[in-house]
Amino acid sequence: MSNKSIYNQNQLRDYSSLFSRSVAELWMKSNFDLIDYKIERYDVKWQNSTNATYLDYLKYVYQILEKNYQNEYIFKNSFLNDWLISEIGHNNTKVFNEFRVGNAVADLVMFNGKSKVFEIKTEFDSAKRLNLQIENYSKAFNQTFLIVPESKLSVYSKFDKSIGLISFNNNEKAERFTLQRDAITNEEVDSETIMKVLHTNEYKSIVKSIYGELPIMTSFNQYNICNELIKKIPNNELNKKFIEKMKSRYLENVLSSRYYKEFNQISLALKLNKKDREIMIKNLKSPIKN
Repeated sequence: MSNKSIYNQNQLRDYSSLFSRSVAELWMKSNFDLIDYKIERYDVKWQNSTNATYLDYLKYVYQILEKNYQNEYIFKNSFLNDWLISEIGHNNTKVFNEFRVGNAVADLVMFNGKSKVFEIKTEFDSAKRLNLQIENYSKAFNQTFLIVPESKLSVYSKFDKSIGLISFNNNEKAERFTLQRDAITNEEVDSETIMKVLHTNEYKSIVKSIYGELPIMTSFNQYNICNELIKKIPNNELNKKFIEKMKSRYLENVLSSRYYKEFNQISLALKLNKKDREIMIKNLKSPIKN
């Protein structure tokens, strides 16, 4: 019998809420009320058969979701584990979660020698806003990739041909992510869009590095003055400076492909440093209340 016949969609959706940002923030305070509620509702029998911790239970739920309910958390976490972590470890790379670009928020972005953006479309998502998202991403990033279920490839392959396509399947015996079409590198970035991404100290630093000094300006006009100066920077140089600034942002990517990999996406979303992640895992190792 397939595992899919064991769980209904409402239960799986309910399970998936355990991996939301707001719930994970409670773990940092050793507040496991929502986990206790799920156990009481669905898994008393499982609890009675084990001497388990909250960490054990979350791993148990994660395995169920991974096989039966590829929502955005599972999709994104799997992509981090299977694909991006190797880049982070070997290539002086920085990864950001939920990154605002113009009128869109990208699921994952990565900066190394290039800037790359990854937009995830699960079985539960529509393509309604995709053209707008792609338009915004192409103004700031060198490469844009869509990550989609294999079953949706024919739908998404019809969009902008310069966009890369990565397919996902949950076949445990095969590579789960496959590059179906590489992205064409976009060399033209838009200075106005990049200005809106940069922090004040970042765009001022770029102006100073290019022009040797900052012009006389106040906090009221510095954005407009720097904006005009940044427009004049050659495109390839601006792209390079943009990537440098993003890589210099303080963000500790404390991800692991070996230990507690179920929680990599949570670590990224909450911007946990090494100490924070250790505290979260330590708290989750608490025995489940009877």
